Amino acid sequence: MNTSQHNLSPIKKWISIIKDTYNIFLNEFKIVFKDRGVVIIFILASLVYPMLYCGLYKNETLVDVPVAVVDCSHTQRSREFIQHIDATADVEVAGKYGTMEEAKKAFDERKVHGIIYIPKELNEKLCSTQQATISVYCDMSSFLYYRSMVLATNYCALDLGKEVQIERLNAQGINGESAAFSAQPIQFESNILFNGGMGFASFLMPAILILIIHQTLFFGIGMIAGTSREENRFHVLVSSALHRGGTIRVIIGKTACYLFMYIAFSFYILEVIPHFFNLPHIGNPLDLAMFVLPFLLATIFFSMTVSVFLPNRETGMIIFLFFSLILLFLSGISWPQSNINGFWKTFSWIFPATHGIQGYIKINSMGATIRQITFEYASLWIQTAVYFLTTTAAYYWQIKKSSSKNKEIEQ
Repeated sequence: MNTSQHNLSPIKKWISIIKDTYNIFLNEFKIVFKDRGVVIIFILASLVYPMLYCGLYKNETLVDVPVAVVDCSHTQRSREFIQHIDATADVEVAGKYGTMEEAKKAFDERKVHGIIYIPKELNEKLCSTQQATISVYCDMSSFLYYRSMVLATNYCALDLGKEVQIERLNAQGINGESAAFSAQPIQFESNILFNGGMGFASFLMPAILILIIHQTLFFGIGMIAGTSREENRFHVLVSSALHRGGTIRVIIGKTACYLFMYIAFSFYILEVIPHFFNLPHIGNPLDLAMFVLPFLLATIFFSMTVSVFLPNRETGMIIFLFFSLILLFLSGISWPQSNINGFWKTFSWIFPATHGIQGYIKINSMGATIRQITFEYASLWIQTAVYFLTTTAAYYWQIKKSSSKNKEIEQ
C-alpha cells in the first residue's frame, strides 16, 4: 500500500504542476483580454500595422518623376535624346527651358525634381570624336528621385553612346555586325536578384514586419507587467499567491499564452501579408516556421526580463518609441552591418529583432534554408536560453520579495 502511494505521488505532483501551469495560462489570457490597451497592442496593432505600412508603400517605385530639360544644343540628336528620356517609365519631361535660371525657378517651386542640362557643344563634340557631357541635377531630398533620374539618364546616355560609336565605325568603313560588336564588345545583361522590381516596399517591409512582432510583444508584455505592479499592494511584478511554489510554472504559463497568440499573428504577418501585397516570399514555410519559434521565445523572455524594471504602464511606451527606429537602423537594413561600428554591432545583438530581421530576409527574400542561416538561428536559441535564465532569476526575486512582504504583515 505504501509502495503504491509512493509510486503515485510523483504522478500527482506532475498533474498538480500541469494544472497550475494551465491555470496561469488561462489567467494570463483573461488579463490580456480584460485590458483594452493590451488588446489594442497585441491584436489590433498586429493586424492593422502590417496592412497600414504595406498599403502606404503599395506603389513600390516612383514613375514619371517630373524633370526639367535645358536644351542648349537644339539639334536633332538632342531632341531624340529628350524623347528617349521622356519615353522611360522613370521620368517625365515636365518642361523645356531655355536657361538654367528658368529651370532652377521651376525646381525651387517644386514643379520638377531634377534638371537635365544638354550643353550647346554636344553634337559638335560627338561628331568630332570628342567626349561630350550631359549634366544631371537631382533633388536629393529623397533617394528615390535620384534613383529614377540617374537610371533613366544613364540608360539613354548608354544607348546614345552606342549609336554614336556605330556611326564612327561606319565612317571608318566598319559596317554591319562588326560595327555592332565593336560598339558593344561586352554584352550587358541585367539580372536583379531578390528584388526584381527594385521596389522600396520589397526592400523595407520585411524588416518592418519582424519589428512589428518584436515591438508589439515587448510593449504588450510591458503594459501587463506595469499594470500588475500598479495593482499589487507591494508594487511587485508577481504576487506570491500566483506561483504556488514554482517560479518556472509561472514563466511557462505566461510564455505559453503569448506564444500561442503570436504563432497565429506571425503566420498572418510573415506569410499572409507578403503574399497579399506581393512582397518577396520565396522561402520554405517549414524553414520559416523553424526560425520564427526561437525568435518568438527569445522576444518573449527578453520582454519579460525587461518588464521587471518597468514601474508602470507608461514606461513601456517610452521605451517602445525610443527603440523602434534604433532597432531598424541597427538591423543592417538601412546601412550594411559590415560597416556598422563594432560597439553598435555588438549592442544590436542584445535584441532578438536584429537576428530576426536578418534571418527572415535571408529566408523569405533570398530563399535561404535553416542550414544557411546558422549564425542567426543559433544566436536566437542562445538568446532564448540566456533570457529564460534572466527571466527566471527576476521572477524568483519578485516572488520572494512578495512572500517576505506577506510574512511581515502576518507577523
